[in-house]
Amino acid sequence: MDFNGKTAVITGGATGIGFALAKQMGLAGARVILFEPRENRLQEAAEILTEMAIDAKYLAGDVAQLGDVEALADFAWTENGRADILVNNAGIGGGRASVIDMDMDEARRLYEVNFWGVWNGISTFAKRFREDGGASAIYTTASENSLFNALPKTGGAYVSGKHALLGLMDVLRREVPDTIKLGVIIPGWVKSELSDFQAGEAMDTDDFAALIFKQMQADEYYLVSHPYNVVRMQERWAEVYAAFEKYAPRQEGDDQMDVQLWFERMRAARGNS
Repeated sequence: MDFNGKTAVITGGATGIGFALAKQMGLAGARVILFEPRENRLQEAAEILTEMAIDAKYLAGDVAQLGDVEALADFAWTENGRADILVNNAGIGGGRASVIDMDMDEARRLYEVNFWGVWNGISTFAKRFREDGGASAIYTTASENSLFNALPKTGGAYVSGKHALLGLMDVLRREVPDTIKLGVIIPGWVKSELSDFQAGEAMDTDDFAALIFKQMQADEYYLVSHPYNVVRMQERWAEVYAAFEKYAPRQEGDDQMDVQLWFERMRAARGNS
């Protein structure tokens, strides 16, 4: 995608990954609109972007509130004529207790922001993108925790919510028209306000954004950064493959129980009738 002249709406855009991506997009010629609840942080971020000669606007609101997200879309269309790009980046951390001991109100709040907040963005913006038929893009910031558990224990609400985002985007990519490009951003350990481990070897946020932005420009779907993630994915899937090999190995005719192939056969049968 060519970002020059486009309007990019970035939730959670005042700090961290969202702000770093705003700089990348803005320097490539995009106009950016930042969104999050803290107006003072939004104003600070917009001022920095403006000093970089980037067209930056902002609106305060909560992605967990559908009405706020609809107001964000109205703002983008009113102020800039249209939004071309949505970056579902807003997210919160926390919830480090075990699954058994986790406070349920805290768990629900994590899902309200990290999962339902993304769905609010997708539903609101994709309907407008589909209706006007213009070239557009939706990116969602997931996590390495979409692919495996970065920490072996605790964080069940955060990790499961990020797994859910991966599934949500995987379904969406098969439903949207070709005019809407999609991408899943998969950060590893990146310096941000979400991390409690800032003194460690986390990737610099601007370096991360520069790497991800190159992949956005190339219209990639999986937008990746941390090479060692492959090791953790291999650990998980080796265990899954081993279970299938032991108890459900491939055999003649097993494709008859595959759901996708069954639907293909049904569509073919209807087409021939």
